[in-house]
Amino acid sequence: MKQRVRVEGRQLSVSNLEKVLFPEVSFTKAAVIDYYVRIAPVLLPHLSGRPVTFTRWPDGVEGQAFYEKNSARHAPDWVRKVTVPSPGSSRDREVLEMVVLETVADLAWAANLAALELHVPQWQVGSKLQPALPDLLVLDLDPGPDAGIRECCDVAERLRARLVDDGLDPVVKTSGSKGMQVYAPIRVTDREHPSRYAKALAQELSAETPDRVVWRMEKVLRPGKVLIDWSQNNPAKTTVAPYSLRARPDAPVSTPIGWDEVDAVRGGADPGELRFRTEEVLARVEEYGDLFDVADRTRARLPSL
Repeated sequence: MKQRVRVEGRQLSVSNLEKVLFPEVSFTKAAVIDYYVRIAPVLLPHLSGRPVTFTRWPDGVEGQAFYEKNSARHAPDWVRKVTVPSPGSSRDREVLEMVVLETVADLAWAANLAALELHVPQWQVGSKLQPALPDLLVLDLDPGPDAGIRECCDVAERLRARLVDDGLDPVVKTSGSKGMQVYAPIRVTDREHPSRYAKALAQELSAETPDRVVWRMEKVLRPGKVLIDWSQNNPAKTTVAPYSLRARPDAPVSTPIGWDEVDAVRGGADPGELRFRTEEVLARVEEYGDLFDVADRTRARLPSL
């Protein structure tokens, strides 16, 4: 059943609000829309200028999902649309017609599509409506079998120290799934520079502790270790946005955390305390503000290799 609602002056058609998208925790589509509307003040700055890839789950997290990049064709007139070059994986299309979410109404429209997850690149669309140079570095920490968040925290702290030594100002968030991501705002003159730098850093940590860190993707290498996925810096790739829901049974959120929280888990605190759901995230924002405040941090030049 469809309903017409107004969100910040925009007319929006919403449907199936009572549909349960996360059955394990009875989390409905209405709750998804409500979360994205309420988290908008801190989420939208991290989506600003960045074409969004949706992960859509129309029948909930126990149903079939699909990624959607070419989403502009069914967006309302008031949602910003951008044309960007297509990566080679998109069935030989030369360009993609994507959306940039800039307003609360934009988020409500996306949530009504059951776009549970929002993924963005490490670059923004520039003044010439083309991908600008990357402005973020990301190091995606993915624990293998018999490793978990505690092991990710150990690696994250080592990365933080290296990044600070290189003049960068890192922040960290949970992935909302198994791992974590370390970011730093950067300035570069070459769009491939972040990938080279991240790969070298991953190789360095792996060489120091080969029993705990791996930089190559092969699954056979990964039991008991944390993969530093440097490849997320490829301009064709995207990473889940801060404050995005994740399509997991308990409806977790990719949540910015403080380095003190990382240190606490390294010191023996319960790693489960770094898994957050929507109401907890909203309460954290109310108490701490945006811990992922990359716009307020020094955008340092990435060191040469």
